Amino acid sequence: MGIAISDPTGTLARPLQTLVRGSRDEDFAAIAGLVAEHDVGLVVVGCPLSLDGTEGPQARRVTRYADALAATLAVRVVLWDERYTTVEAHEILRRRGGKGDLRRARVEGWVDAIAAAVILQSYLDSVYLDSGDLASSYPDSGGHSSSAGG
Repeated sequence: MGIAISDPTGTLARPLQTLVRGSRDEDFAAIAGLVAEHDVGLVVVGCPLSLDGTEGPQARRVTRYADALAATLAVRVVLWDERYTTVEAHEILRRRGGKGDLRRARVEGWVDAIAAAVILQSYLDSVYLDSGDLASSYPDSGGHSSSAGG
């Protein structure tokens, strides 16, 4: 599972790490630890909608996962469309350094972290465009948002 985080102003997302999936309890404990460590005020979970934008079986599973995660965290959890984010992550890696970097990133799990950053950046951009002022949208957030995807 890729993890990304925003800068304190909620303007830019960056890949943070990949989380090796365990049990749901282990995942939630790891995410809660990252939320506390990085003073995160909002968690964005990538939702794998169908190409036509509808919610299929996998999206319903992710929705249940996000609902259960929200019940364990003291911060808000939101779902965000993750369509094409892995493709975009591959493109970012291709532009950065070619096939060697892409191959190494797949092996090291960074594709998912980059895809999480793409998801989070999309969310941050959307909130900013909707409000015109992201910082005022999350007064209790400490300025950081986090994304989990992949």
